Amino acid sequence: MDIDIIFKIAAVGIIVTIVCQILKKSDREDIATIVSLAGLIIVLTVVLDMVADLFGSIRSIFDLF
Repeated sequence: MDIDIIFKIAAVGIIVTIVCQILKKSDREDIATIVSLAGLIIVLTVVLDMVADLFGSIRSIFDLF
């Protein structure tokens, strides 16, 4: 696991938090919710890609398929 992935996830979290706070202060809570959901989807795709790589590595190590 590279440290870059952790920094990318943290950067997405910080950016989403700042944008959500700005939107909530300007009475745009509906858009803030959409932004937070978009950030969650971005992070989940990164994590799912890492999990897929993990299962691929396990499959090749134990020569399952």
